[in-house]
Amino acid sequence: MEWRKLCTIRSTYWILLVFATGMVGAAVLNGAADPRQPAPSYDATQDALSGVALGQLAIGILGVLALSSEFTTGSIRATFAAVPRRGRVLAAKAVVTAALTLAAGEILAFAAFAAFQAAAPHGAPHASLGQPGVLRAVLLAGVYPCLIGLIGIGLAALIRYTAGAIAVLVATMFVLPLVLLPLGEHGTVEKFLPWMIALNSLIAVKPVTNSLSAIGGLGMLCLYAAVLLGAGGWAMVRRDA
Repeated sequence: MEWRKLCTIRSTYWILLVFATGMVGAAVLNGAADPRQPAPSYDATQDALSGVALGQLAIGILGVLALSSEFTTGSIRATFAAVPRRGRVLAAKAVVTAALTLAAGEILAFAAFAAFQAAAPHGAPHASLGQPGVLRAVLLAGVYPCLIGLIGIGLAALIRYTAGAIAVLVATMFVLPLVLLPLGEHGTVEKFLPWMIALNSLIAVKPVTNSLSAIGGLGMLCLYAAVLLGAGGWAMVRRDA
């Protein structure tokens, strides 16, 4: 039932189109501008996967809409009438959304990586999947949007209103990193923010100093998703539809 809901909502296809355009489009643009004599810290893999910045917002919104749209229209009452165990409803939405976004994320991560290599001019530095850390970065670039989608579902379960949940999502993804930017490398909070985790460890072959490791960053994002889904499930059980 939840799979049919997600596939029959028109916004799902538009969001996936934006996701694909952002991932592949950014890779092509960055590949065409690939420097022939890069700085020692240049990371071609991170450049190829920079479209994840737009992709995280698109998939986060998809996660929010997967649940909040039913609260907005009131159809959540029919869902709860058919499945009184509300935790099961949330779990089903999370599983379906995770399956779709993980598949799309992995396909588009590899497509973006290939598009970057194809667009890079002759003589510019290239990355290959056989190089240390590159395959890991590409795989985690597909996992990251999936986790952001689950965070979106958790926010929707807590807030219930589409605009409010998206506002919190955008603030966490984009506003907080900008607010904490003046702290620079001396700050300790920004390395725990989702986008900074992705930028500095998940999709980076050359991690930034004082950033979380790839495993640590992935674990932190999984913790965010688990806590928000748990809190959202607790709120759904105790509030009226």
